[in-house]
Amino acid sequence: MKKVAIFPGTFDPYTMGHHDIVMRSLKIFDEVIIGIGYNSTKKNRYFEIDLMVEKIKSVYVDLSSVKVIVYNELTSTLAKKHDAQFLIRGLRNTTDFEYENTISQMNRYLNEQLETVFLITSPEYASISSTIIREVHRFGSNVNEFLPYKI
Repeated sequence: MKKVAIFPGTFDPYTMGHHDIVMRSLKIFDEVIIGIGYNSTKKNRYFEIDLMVEKIKSVYVDLSSVKVIVYNELTSTLAKKHDAQFLIRGLRNTTDFEYENTISQMNRYLNEQLETVFLITSPEYASISSTIIREVHRFGSNVNEFLPYKI
């Protein structure tokens, strides 16, 4: 059976840390679907979702095992639609674990066929977050070294 994993997130923006998680995931899974979701708790995106789709797709243009989609539904429902058995989540610290563990439990309740796989962030990306990148960019500093594409 083909092992399909979804890497869900708002990816606002998609960082080198996210890219690292995807590349490491390809050693485990046959296909990785990067699901750019709408987060009901976040009012507005900083980077337009269409721009992020374009930029992320450009990173994986030569990798047919990586797909990029946009979704606006529960991640557990998305997984069923794509026959994905796994969710990928990156963890930078214990705070991430506490948050992600709760979401993982709910996803498992909603779709008992779905396993969440946690990957520890590589040390060189542990301090990078989309929130920090947005703030640095908002005040005019160059953030390209933290992204797998150019803004």
